[in-house]
Amino acid sequence: MNTPAHLIFGAAAFGDPLRRGTTTAALLGGLAPDLSLYLMAGVALVILQIPPQVVFDELYFSDAWQTVFAIDNSVFVWGLVFALGWWRSNAMVIAFAGAGLIHLATDFALHHDDARAHFWPLSDWRFASPISYWDSAHHARWVAPAEAAATLALTVLLWRRYLARGWRALWILLAGLEIFVVRNWLLFF
Repeated sequence: MNTPAHLIFGAAAFGDPLRRGTTTAALLGGLAPDLSLYLMAGVALVILQIPPQVVFDELYFSDAWQTVFAIDNSVFVWGLVFALGWWRSNAMVIAFAGAGLIHLATDFALHHDDARAHFWPLSDWRFASPISYWDSAHHARWVAPAEAAATLALTVLLWRRYLARGWRALWILLAGLEIFVVRNWLLFF
């Protein structure tokens, strides 16, 4: 899934306007599994000025990058954090790890060629899903609009749940980014 969708899904599942910090924790948990990609690709593209084809066709699939992705996309790592939060009755840790686990579950189902090793450190096996959220060769023409529709439905839910203008502006911003990214995937891939 696209990162804005991950944020909205995580916030809808684990955010709570009545529990201080849980919504921010859920947003951070929805972002965290993608953060290494943004940081590494950003450094490679902007600072090192490596061409996008090299970054996304070579570096992305390199052992070094895949190792980082395996760690920050590990069901075991995220499950351990969730269990720790549950054990300590810490709503913020539960929200953070729960949103991260939702991120991993949707990525597991929606990545084909770019699948991650979700079972690190026990295995570096990758599930190449028959469907993809971005690759039209793997049904993205159907999946991407469904993802966008689910994201918009959850945005409405969040809009109704959160009355503060700042939160509402954030939900609209994230939904708008989701629609923009889906549009680009469908136009270019």
